[in-house]
Amino acid sequence: MGGQLKKLGLVLLGAVIGFSLTLNFSAVAERPQSGSPLPVEELRTFSEVFGRIKSDYVEPVDDRKLIKEAIIGMVAGLDPHSAYLDQEAYKELQAGTQGEFGGLGIEVTMEDGIVKVVSPIDDTPASRAGIKPGDLIVKLDDMAVKGMTLNDAVKRMRGKPDTQITLTLVRKNAPKPIVVTLTRSVIKMKSVKLKEVEPGYASIRVSQFQEHTGEDLAAAIEKFYKDNKGAVKGLVLDLRNDPGGLLNSAVGVSAAFLPQDALVVYTEGRVPDAKMRLTADPENYLHGPADSDYVAELPAGVKKIPMVVLVNSGSASASEIVAGALQDHHRATIMGERTFGKGSVQTILPLSNNTALKLTTARYFTPNGRSIQAKGIEPDVVVPEDPNNVADASIGIREADLEGHLSNPTDSKAGTGADATTVAAKAPAAKAHEAANKTAPAHKPEAKSDNGKDKPDYQLNQAIAFLKGKQAKAN
Repeated sequence: MGGQLKKLGLVLLGAVIGFSLTLNFSAVAERPQSGSPLPVEELRTFSEVFGRIKSDYVEPVDDRKLIKEAIIGMVAGLDPHSAYLDQEAYKELQAGTQGEFGGLGIEVTMEDGIVKVVSPIDDTPASRAGIKPGDLIVKLDDMAVKGMTLNDAVKRMRGKPDTQITLTLVRKNAPKPIVVTLTRSVIKMKSVKLKEVEPGYASIRVSQFQEHTGEDLAAAIEKFYKDNKGAVKGLVLDLRNDPGGLLNSAVGVSAAFLPQDALVVYTEGRVPDAKMRLTADPENYLHGPADSDYVAELPAGVKKIPMVVLVNSGSASASEIVAGALQDHHRATIMGERTFGKGSVQTILPLSNNTALKLTTARYFTPNGRSIQAKGIEPDVVVPEDPNNVADASIGIREADLEGHLSNPTDSKAGTGADATTVAAKAPAAKAHEAANKTAPAHKPEAKSDNGKDKPDYQLNQAIAFLKGKQAKAN
C-alpha cells in the first residue's frame, strides 16, 4: 500500500487554491496518453484564434504569454481545484508543505469573478484582522477584483513581509463594505496546538495537515497524558476551518485513534495508480521506512478515550477524511456544522521548466463507501457557532457552491452517518457518546466580556459538556 501511495505521486487534499497550498512531493512516472484521435476542427479553430490575436489584437502579444494563458484556461475549465502552476506558484506550493510561506494567511476561491474567503488560517494577519469565511474581497488597494483571475488576485495579495495591502470586503448582513489594512508577513504555521480546557479534558486543534502533523499530534497527546499522569477523561479534536493538506498526514491523525488495519479512506480514479485503500498502518502514514512509528508509541488509552470531533463549513478534504473515518468506525461523535464537501484528490505533476500541473485524479470515499463530494460530513450533533443565531450555520461557502464542481457519484444512495441532533435549536436530546455511554446537557454560553475579546467558544464548551456525560438540551 505504501508503494501505491508513492506511485500516485504528489497528492494534495487542500480545500481550494490559495495562500497555503500543501502537498506531498515525489516523482511521477509518465503514463501513456489516450489513444483517441485529436479533434482536428477544434485544433484548427484554436490555431485561427491564435493567429488572429497575433495579427489583429490592438497591442503585440508574446507567443509564450498566449500559450501559457491557453493552458491556464484549459485546466481551469475542468473543476475548481485543478490548476496550472507557473514557476512562482510551484515554488510557493513546495514551501507551503513545510508549513512556511509568504502572504496574508487566507484560503480563497473565485466565485462570479469575485474572490471569496474559504477560511483564514490561525495566527495570521488575516485571522487577526477578523476576516471570516464567506467574506467577498471586492477590492485590493484601489484595484477592483472583478475581472481578475484568481491567480492574479492571489499574486497581488502576496508580497514582501512588512508591506501593507488594503482589502475591501463585503460581508453578508453587514450594512456597508468593510475595509481592512493588513501587513504581509512570513506565515510560519504550527499545525497542532493542544489546550487543556480543564483537568483531564483537552482540545487538540489541527489547523492544516502538513508534513509533520501526525508526529506533532502524537507528541501533544503524549505530553498531555504525562502531565495528567494518565488521568485523561476526554479529547476534542478541533478541525474547524481546517482546509486540508497531505493525505498521509490525514491517515496518520486517524490512525492515532483507530485500531491498526482499520480502513481510513479509499480512492477511485481512471488510472490504476489513483485507486488506493489506505488503512491505519505505518506504511500509509510514515514518510519512509527509517521513520519511527509515532502512532505505536502513543498511550494505549488514546484508542478508547471518549472523543468529539468539531467541524464546520471550513473543514475540508483531509479534515473530512478524518471526520468521516472516525464517524464510520463509531470512534468519535462528530459535532458542529456540515463540512465543506471536497471529496476529490489532486495530484501534482511536475512539468518542464520548473512548472507543474495540479490535476484532479480521483475521488475519495469514507470507510462505509460514502462520497462526500459536494455533500459534506453531517455532524452527529449539530451545534451552531452562535447559539443565538442558528441560521449562520448555512452562510459558509461549500464545495457545492463552486462553479464547475464535480458531482457526487453516490448522492442518491449515500448515507449521512448517525442521525443528527441539534444543540441550542429546536431538536431532541443528543445521542449518547458511544465510548462514554452517557448523554450530556448543553449549558448556557458564558456572557461576552465588556471588551469583546473574550467571547467564549460555544461549540468547544458544548463538546466538553458532552464528554462529561451530561444530557444535551436546548437553552
